[in-house]
Amino acid sequence: MEYFYDFHIHSCLSACADDDMTPYNLVNMAKLAGLDIIALTDHNSCLNCPAAIRAGDLAGICVVPGMELCTQEEVHLICLFPHVEKALSFSQFVSRRLPQIENDPAIFGQQWVFDHSDRLIENSKLFLSGASSIGLHEAVGHVEALGGVCYPAHINRPSYSLLSNLGGLDESMRFKAFEACPRTDLNELYRAHPYLKKLHLLRGSDAHRLQDIADAANKINLQTCSPAGLIDFFNKIVL
Repeated sequence: MEYFYDFHIHSCLSACADDDMTPYNLVNMAKLAGLDIIALTDHNSCLNCPAAIRAGDLAGICVVPGMELCTQEEVHLICLFPHVEKALSFSQFVSRRLPQIENDPAIFGQQWVFDHSDRLIENSKLFLSGASSIGLHEAVGHVEALGGVCYPAHINRPSYSLLSNLGGLDESMRFKAFEACPRTDLNELYRAHPYLKKLHLLRGSDAHRLQDIADAANKINLQTCSPAGLIDFFNKIVL
């Protein structure tokens, strides 16, 4: 069955996102936008995933626990998991591999953690927006070991993307999908990087503000509208 999706959404845990991107607000905005399944993908952390999943249960929208990881190559990867416990385990792993410096909200913004009804839990102190010491290949392997999947975010963006930083990709990276920037000329992209034709194309809003969450436009065919159903979709892609 086809479902409307957006697998690249930030909450107020990402310092660059608006403070009103709380788990409750973003989930219900996605519901109003007509989406069926979304992923919460904050920078280098999954701490707001439990709240977003619970808010999604109450709103009737599926929330996939995820993260936008910044690798040591400064490539952004969308990492998605079948269970929140796996996502939180990965989040702890990533936190140990980040520079151990304290966030300065006056410079970078706040990093808020909420519960599902938007009660404040904490202001995360560790600076989350920098590059981790996790290499791209290590990241793919670790996510897969936890039963998840990952793929390049905004692959053709001028910064923090696989193509801008590494110049290309091949089968050694084990990606089955990629996310293209909005309004991408796909013919031009495929001409420049023919290998991408083998991969599944995904679209994501990369929303940092409520008004940026995607309208119901992009569909994905899943057997079940669930995190496990999404992971199963990726696992069945044959290159």
